[in-house]
Amino acid sequence: MPAGVCGCCGPLRPRYKRLVDNIFPEDPKDGLSKSDMEKLTFYAVSAPEKLDRIGAYLAERLSRDVVRHRYGYVVIAMEALDQLLMACHSQSIKPFVESFLHMVAKLLESREPDLQVLGTNSFVKFANIEEDTPSYHRRYDFFVSQFSAMCHSTHEDPETRSRIRVAGIKGLQGVVRKTVNDELQAIIWEPQHMDKLIPSMLFNMQDSEDLDSTPSGAGPEGEENPAALAESCFRELLGRAAYGNMNNAVRPILVHLDNHHLWDPNEFAVSCFKIIMYSIQAQHSHHVIQQVLNHLDTHNKNTPRVRAGIVQVLLETVAIAAKGSVGPTVLEVFNTLLKHLRMSVDFELAEPSRRNSSTSVSSSRVKESEERIVQNAIIQTIGFFGGNLPDYQRAEVMMFIMGKVPVFGTPCHTLDTVKIGHQGTKRIQAMLLSSLIMVTSGFKSKSMAAALPPLFLDPLFSISLMEDSELRQLVLEILHNILDRHDNRAKLRGIRIIPNVAALKIKREKISKQDVTFMKKHGQQLYRHIYLGCKEEDNVHKNFELLFTTLAILTIELANEEVVIDLIRLAVALQEMVLANEENMPMFIRCGIMALVAAYLNFLSQMIANPPFCQHVSKVTSPTNNPKSDSVLPPRLPDSLDKDDRLLYFQTSDMAECLAGPGYNAERLSVPYVPQVTDEDRLSRRKSFVDTVSLQVDIMSNSLPDKSQLAEEITFETLKKAIDTTGLEEQEREKRRQVMEKFQKAPFEEIAAHCESKANMLHDRLAQIFELTIRPPPSPSGVVSISTGHTQHQSVPVYEMKFPDLCVY
Repeated sequence: MPAGVCGCCGPLRPRYKRLVDNIFPEDPKDGLSKSDMEKLTFYAVSAPEKLDRIGAYLAERLSRDVVRHRYGYVVIAMEALDQLLMACHSQSIKPFVESFLHMVAKLLESREPDLQVLGTNSFVKFANIEEDTPSYHRRYDFFVSQFSAMCHSTHEDPETRSRIRVAGIKGLQGVVRKTVNDELQAIIWEPQHMDKLIPSMLFNMQDSEDLDSTPSGAGPEGEENPAALAESCFRELLGRAAYGNMNNAVRPILVHLDNHHLWDPNEFAVSCFKIIMYSIQAQHSHHVIQQVLNHLDTHNKNTPRVRAGIVQVLLETVAIAAKGSVGPTVLEVFNTLLKHLRMSVDFELAEPSRRNSSTSVSSSRVKESEERIVQNAIIQTIGFFGGNLPDYQRAEVMMFIMGKVPVFGTPCHTLDTVKIGHQGTKRIQAMLLSSLIMVTSGFKSKSMAAALPPLFLDPLFSISLMEDSELRQLVLEILHNILDRHDNRAKLRGIRIIPNVAALKIKREKISKQDVTFMKKHGQQLYRHIYLGCKEEDNVHKNFELLFTTLAILTIELANEEVVIDLIRLAVALQEMVLANEENMPMFIRCGIMALVAAYLNFLSQMIANPPFCQHVSKVTSPTNNPKSDSVLPPRLPDSLDKDDRLLYFQTSDMAECLAGPGYNAERLSVPYVPQVTDEDRLSRRKSFVDTVSLQVDIMSNSLPDKSQLAEEITFETLKKAIDTTGLEEQEREKRRQVMEKFQKAPFEEIAAHCESKANMLHDRLAQIFELTIRPPPSPSGVVSISTGHTQHQSVPVYEMKFPDLCVY
């Protein structure tokens, strides 16, 4: 009887339960029954309203099998769920998906690695299914947490640990694919999820060094490499990041690098940010740069190596983004880097005062060298970023950096020269100029006026007058980068007598009208910079080489007939300065200037292709006629220079005869070159600081520095000279000579202003005279007032009229 009851009750069970029961064989090793599975699939497709019941029943059976550790039936149940999921795409599948995700969660919660991997694989298959309609209530918070925990698996068995980690990474990848394209699932980009996703991937990417030692990057028994898979998932996540999600994706990366002390050494940080920059969309690059800059600000008091690591990461970041879209962060990058450069110098210079007596000297040197690492990294970043910008942005960056260079006597908003002292100021000047060299490298401008505006040129020349040979070398190299538009510098290296300039194959073009105007306006500044730079007592061999290259590049790029005459006058003035030796210059400096003059005039004579000039130069520089002339600075300095021997030196009269032809105004060669006085003397820090300031005041007041106007002590000798008439004649001649020299050599603007003031005075005087002559003489009916547009006449008594004395009798 009981058996009969059971037999008749079996067919009364719902059909979907019978179909589900039939797919499970008696022995789980036999696997899923294919024929019965086809029947269940056909039933589910035919009656989609039964899908939720099928899913709930399968979930009930799977939960029971998991508790009873019947893992064979668990595998069969998950396989059936996968097939049903792939086959059914109706609206009724939503409740079935909830049952499916509930079963996947059950597997992930178990501690069995096989079940976790099984559940992950099913979830990945589900993630690859594109649903027709979005889900309003489905959340994946549990799966993000669980897959992230699997990514950090610490299982004792390496093989099992690798399997669990790979499964976790695949699960996260599935979550990303399922959610990033669903507008209703934008919650995945919120910090609470990114703080789990990003570190899980980075944690596995860190182990790439250990896992890469296996063949072909494969793990045990051919399993996938967790590091490679994590990197792939990381790239996919960043590639899907939208404009508003970029900050949430980058912030956990920086936090992870902080927590795991990955800034020093920073190999992993650099590779990580390279992946970021190559994965994200180009228009989002400035978000990443901004995040790194902010992170550098938060670590401004950290150890030098950590700061250097962050700066090097920034270098790699901007190196990739420089040629793309970096948005408004261009100047902000430089502003932040310059601020940290100043802070690094402060730390380095303040360190000795902070050290106590117990601190060893070796530790202080280590600290100093570490700060130098930070500074070099900042300079490289500034230079590399600026050097890869478009020309129009590079010109702005050049002006921006030049505005940050501290110059004595000028206000500096960000770099206070008072607090850091002379040594710190010099360090910052040298570093900023070094970065300018990198920024200007390869810079090609069609017009020199655009490349060297006064706001850039004036402070640059002010630095060139400072008593530091290294700074002057840096200024000359910056000028070379800007002036040399045809890359001729490499052919002109070394100060030497070039026997055949034509063999160098110098590239040049005809000077443009804009450049002619530039030389008329700023040529005197360039000549003065070279003239004063030659006689600095701390010059070394490199200074003279760079000065020679400067003169040669000026000749190639900007020299017309007028400029050639000016350059010859400059060379002759340098020679005369050496021979007169009024400042008692060292013999090395004098020989260096003479070598510079000889090498340059040899180059110039061949560039302008003037045979008589070339012959005169070769006669002077020939070793047979002049044993003191050498292709370079003489290794053994002579005891003296014979001023009276004409054959040893260049003669102005001979050169004037050589150039006395069409195109050249040889008469100007007879006018000696004298450097003009400019604001650079006031802004520079030289020995003659007081004298140059007094001269500057005189120039600003539009008056020449007349010796008779200078205050001097009144003695018997001065009174005697005042009575002597010959002294007056000499003063008159000196005044006439100064006036002539002023109109010959002074800048056009100064002469124009002087003439304008005189013209205004003349016009005022003429107006007064005309007013007196045109006005009618006083009379009894003289004009007194004007009203309503008509002249009003009133009688004036005769006794009130004023007559000249000669008319009164």
